[in-house]
Amino acid sequence: MRALVGSGEVDLTRPPGDDGLFGPSSAAWRVHGDFSAMMIGGISALLLQMLHPLALAGVWDHSGFRDDRQGRLKRTARFIAATTFGSTELARASIAQVRRIHDRVHGTLPDGTRYDANDPALLTWVHVAEVDSFLRAYLRYRDPAMTAADQEHYLVETAGIAEALGAADVPRTRADVDAYLARVRPELRADHRTREVAAALLAPGDDKATTSAMNLAVAAAIDLLPPWAQALHGRSLPAFARPAVRLSASGMGGVLRWALAK
Repeated sequence: MRALVGSGEVDLTRPPGDDGLFGPSSAAWRVHGDFSAMMIGGISALLLQMLHPLALAGVWDHSGFRDDRQGRLKRTARFIAATTFGSTELARASIAQVRRIHDRVHGTLPDGTRYDANDPALLTWVHVAEVDSFLRAYLRYRDPAMTAADQEHYLVETAGIAEALGAADVPRTRADVDAYLARVRPELRADHRTREVAAALLAPGDDKATTSAMNLAVAAAIDLLPPWAQALHGRSLPAFARPAVRLSASGMGGVLRWALAK
């Protein structure tokens, strides 16, 4: 089994009897298996994550994101594919590799505050912003009828990845996620660096064949952000445009699922 991630591939072959960390019946397979919802949720997650000054600093100081947007996005997608659908060995190796990268990511904010990518609280923020965005995109664009129990299963399953990376006190229920976001909101902000990284993330690509789809995914991702996050970014869709964006994004998802199933 191989998964296409951008223009690269991840070998997801699993030995007989090895379902990896989750398995085909898991909620994680359902949520992470829908390409269009993951694309929209992934962009929204990155916009949400960068509102935390410590998360932004790691990207600003240590990432080639502004010059290598596609490379960073592909690496993130490959990690999710490997830990969700890959063998147990591949998943654990991928987690170990990320931990090694995090060992090199640390520094100081302009106000003198120290940051470290291995900070358990920071890892929890990155994780919650990610899985909350993935789950909300899945509910909006793939399966609005996903049961509350299955949503909880998804949060419990993915919490194990966050903890393996070093996160602590990871929320495992929707109520806990909502309470966590409310608790962290006073720490979030946007400045000129946030705007520059967001502009790099959302900039139109050079490939005209995919520009329209990317523009639609970006609009849907901004619309997916909580209203307070849209306000911090200074980005939102006019109320009259939201139904059209959501309808178009749903249609794009149907086309992509048809194409990938062929």
